[in-house]
Amino acid sequence: MSLLHLFRRLTLPLSLGFAMLAPAAALAEPGALYLVRHGEKAAVGKDPELTPQGRLRAENVAAILGKAGITAIYSSTTQRTRQTAEPLARSSNIAVQLYDPANPKALVAQVQTVRASGANVLVVGHSNTLPELVRLFGGAPGPDILDDEYDRLYQLTGKEDSVRTVLLRSLPVTPQQ
Repeated sequence: MSLLHLFRRLTLPLSLGFAMLAPAAALAEPGALYLVRHGEKAAVGKDPELTPQGRLRAENVAAILGKAGITAIYSSTTQRTRQTAEPLARSSNIAVQLYDPANPKALVAQVQTVRASGANVLVVGHSNTLPELVRLFGGAPGPDILDDEYDRLYQLTGKEDSVRTVLLRSLPVTPQQ
C-alpha cells in the first residue's frame, strides 16, 4: 500500500472525528449567569416578605428572563429572595435551590459546575451580597447597591478568565390601586 493511499484512508476518519468534536467545543462555553437583588421588601420584621411593588418586580424579572433559557435558580433562604425567584421558577417549572449567603464560595462552585454544561442560571440575593458574588464569578459589579435600589440585574457571560458583565435594569414598577 502506498503512502498516499494510506494517507487518504486515514484522512476521512480523522476529518469525521474533528467534525464530531466541533459541537462539543461549542458547548465548552459556559451558560449565562443572571444575578438580581430581591424585590422591594416590607419595612418590618426579621424576615420580611415582598411588598406588592416587590411582587410586581418579581413578575417583571420573570418576564425579562422568561425566554433566557434559565434551567437553574438559586435563592438565599429569606422569604423575599424566594418570593422574587418564585414567578420565574413557576413559569419555567424549575425548583428553586437554596444557598447560604454567608458561604458565597460554595454557591460559586456549585453554580460554575452547572454553567459548565451550558446552563443559564439565575441567582437571587441581597444588596450586600450581590457585588461580592459578581466579583467571585469574575464580573465587575460597579458601585455598591443602595438600600432603595431594586432594579439592578447583572448578566455575566464568558469563561472565568474573560467574563463580560452587562448591567440590565428591570422596569420601574408601581403597585396597582
